[in-house]
Amino acid sequence: MLKSSFSGVQLEVGTDEAGRGCLSGPVVAAAVILPRDFHHDLLNDSKQMSEKKRKILRPVIETQALAYGVAFIHNQEVDRLNVLQASLTGMHRAIDLMHLVPEFIIVDGNQFKPYKEIPFKTIIKGDAKYKSIAAASILAKTYRDDFMEKIHEKFPCYHWKKNKGYPTQEHRAAIAKFGVTEYHRKSFKLLPTQLRFDIG
Repeated sequence: MLKSSFSGVQLEVGTDEAGRGCLSGPVVAAAVILPRDFHHDLLNDSKQMSEKKRKILRPVIETQALAYGVAFIHNQEVDRLNVLQASLTGMHRAIDLMHLVPEFIIVDGNQFKPYKEIPFKTIIKGDAKYKSIAAASILAKTYRDDFMEKIHEKFPCYHWKKNKGYPTQEHRAAIAKFGVTEYHRKSFKLLPTQLRFDIG
């Protein structure tokens, strides 16, 4: 059963990201403040939900949230910052995009950088414990999936529509065969050592 609040304050924002472990595409972070009485039977950690259910919930969250923000950290910036810093930067930017200033921040995971002077709490598996983090995980995942499906049209041989940039065998095989694109993260280990290639 997902909880409505950690801190008890009215404007508590939950934040989460998607795409940290991917070889291509952006890290996408989202921040959501839900009304205290928000309830939806489908709401859960996005990883536990089907794509269809996430797509049903996204417009519900966007319509009923008191505020939300979604921020993209594209692959070049992920390479420059490193993936952890990209995630934390994305969460800050997502909070920046909201039209309300939160009183408290709850974060999925165990790492965060202080945001302004707003108190925060990191919560391991927070997306399976708190409604606002679960909602943020759904927005981050659906926005990222949409982006990967769009760039799939440009580079169909990498099967991003299916693998969303994650290191599947199929994705790695395509990298070995066709090389890398402008959307690949050059700082990541794109192939096992025995399949090294020059990424320029």
